[in-house]
Amino acid sequence: MNCFFVSDLHGRTDRYEKLFNAVMEEQPSALFLGGDLLPSPYRALKTGKPFYQNFIREFLVRRLTRLKETMGKRYPRVFAILGNDDARSEEPVMQEADELGVLEYCHNRCLTWENFNVYGYTDIPPSPFLLKDWERYDVTDYVRPGCISPEEGAFTVTPRGREFKSGTIETDLKKLTGENDLSCSIFLFHSPPHGCKLDRAALDGRHIDDVQVDVHVGSTAIRRFIEKRQPLLTLHGHIHESTRITGSWKETFNRTVSFNASHDGPELSLVRFSPRNPENAERELL
Repeated sequence: MNCFFVSDLHGRTDRYEKLFNAVMEEQPSALFLGGDLLPSPYRALKTGKPFYQNFIREFLVRRLTRLKETMGKRYPRVFAILGNDDARSEEPVMQEADELGVLEYCHNRCLTWENFNVYGYTDIPPSPFLLKDWERYDVTDYVRPGCISPEEGAFTVTPRGREFKSGTIETDLKKLTGENDLSCSIFLFHSPPHGCKLDRAALDGRHIDDVQVDVHVGSTAIRRFIEKRQPLLTLHGHIHESTRITGSWKETFNRTVSFNASHDGPELSLVRFSPRNPENAERELL
């Protein structure tokens, strides 16, 4: 069962075209899209160009539709989440794409594929960035030095019924999974787990109020969840430079295998894996 995993394409159509060509050529069983799929809103602010220019409808859905028509029954299952750089205002368009059958939008859902359960979860812990559509407190309302509280940032969709003080990534994951057996589950996260080879940021030597900033910026809740619940496989992105700094794009937590597909170069980072043998996964820069 050959599968593809990519993340953090940030609207780069050249990366998408490389991905679609690889899908056509290799015909994977499933494709996992790990968030930050759209053009960066911060780049749009700097250039003065329109925010997303209907990227999902005008590019992603059209290209996936064409791919599906060409491949027919060989078209893979496409599991997708958004990322912290993707405006929540685009979520209804992702849901429309789900209804069209070109992808399956996974955030806060559990989907069945073959003999596996696929879970999706987009939110990350508080970051230094202003867009807070996809940020949650981690295990408490503590905010690391240099980061901005979700309550103090900007939103493209006004939060409704969202209790910032009591809602956390930790409680979200408990609600999503309950007491389910996760031994045959694949988790599509945007944030990596904290304190490992997958969440290393380029923050060396940075101090705020004489406090050394933590160079590991992943989620403590996700790390604890993986260690306690031991899913089969977890897929992550978000920290582009982590693999360059640590030299590793995968990590193991007892029985769980975890990958980071984000990349800070111009290439497409493509992870190929089989859920039946995830430890033998390979990563290629295209």
